[in-house]
Amino acid sequence: MPRKIRSLIKELEQAGFMNRGGKGSHRNYLHANGVALTLSGNLGDDAKPYQEKLVRQKIEEAQR
Repeated sequence: MPRKIRSLIKELEQAGFMNRGGKGSHRNYLHANGVALTLSGNLGDDAKPYQEKLVRQKIEEAQR
């Protein structure tokens, strides 16, 4: 079963990303290290596999 967008957002916020706003269902996240990410979808939507992979990659990149 795919994860929900809200769980990806929770992971990002726990890793230190800040929501910088967005338009419509898009949200822009920025980490203090300069790593940026745009995540689309409503909170209850199923996350696409590429979104889950991108969130993992960006969290790893921010931890370096």
